[in-house]
Amino acid sequence: MSQLVDRLHDPVVLALPLIALIVVVEFVAIHLDKDDTERFTAADTRANILTGLGALVISSVLRTAALIFFAWIYEYVAPWKLPATAWYTWVALFIGVDLTIYVYHRMTHRVRLLWAGHQVHHSSEYLNVSVAFRRKWAQWFEKLMWLPLPLLGVPPVLVFTMHSIHLLYGLFAHTEKIGKLPRPIEAVFVTPSHHRVHHGSDPEYLDKNYGSMLIVWDRLFGTFQPELHRPTYGLTKQISTHSLWRIQVHEFVAMFRDIRGAATWRQKAGYVFGPPGWQPAAGSGRPSTSQKPLSHASTSRMT
Repeated sequence: MSQLVDRLHDPVVLALPLIALIVVVEFVAIHLDKDDTERFTAADTRANILTGLGALVISSVLRTAALIFFAWIYEYVAPWKLPATAWYTWVALFIGVDLTIYVYHRMTHRVRLLWAGHQVHHSSEYLNVSVAFRRKWAQWFEKLMWLPLPLLGVPPVLVFTMHSIHLLYGLFAHTEKIGKLPRPIEAVFVTPSHHRVHHGSDPEYLDKNYGSMLIVWDRLFGTFQPELHRPTYGLTKQISTHSLWRIQVHEFVAMFRDIRGAATWRQKAGYVFGPPGWQPAAGSGRPSTSQKPLSHASTSRMT
């Protein structure tokens, strides 16, 4: 139990002073570049930081509950236990966490209920380090995605530690101040160039580059897109607000409006579990009276 409590010290929390320094350095670099167009606003940055602090509090509570549950799974259900100090455990941990994030991240763009939370991260019309803090408060399903790893004998405390490392790596990916890196790095790892594409709302960039630290999953599963031009950041229909509450709930509101307007239970399920932008086929029943979903990915899925 003492080891469990000790592991609750999130590396992200411990790194907050360094994170703040990185944000300041990037903003100074933006201001010093006279050829740079506006890359942030004070209101957007404030919303990013306050949203991130709220998400950190919620995540800490859910992380504690999940860690206790996963520790029970690891101790009493897992058919074997990988030793925490073995090199192969860390290899399995790194690959397992990265692949799990890819799969879950792709699901958040393909299932509207998950997208309603994840769209928070895509709702800024800028891309800078502070946007990495812009995370959802609706984290009901997020911790459950790690369940396969303790079931396979990976120590759960290490799973959350590795996830924190991925979150810290994400700071590096959320910037326009780093151009394309040497080809060997671009071929294997997620770089700022790759992640700029992921935040783009341009049709050619939608639903691409889901990787966290490795871009190889996108290359293997057909979701890779190189950066061709500077992306247009944000949702396909911008929400144009810095209200923390509206940023978090506007897509849930739109989803429930669509559910109320649905003619059948099949349509109701489609609005929840279908992709963002899903609409019933013509002639299948009374159409929804709500506005189009404010989804980053809706444009590519509207038919």
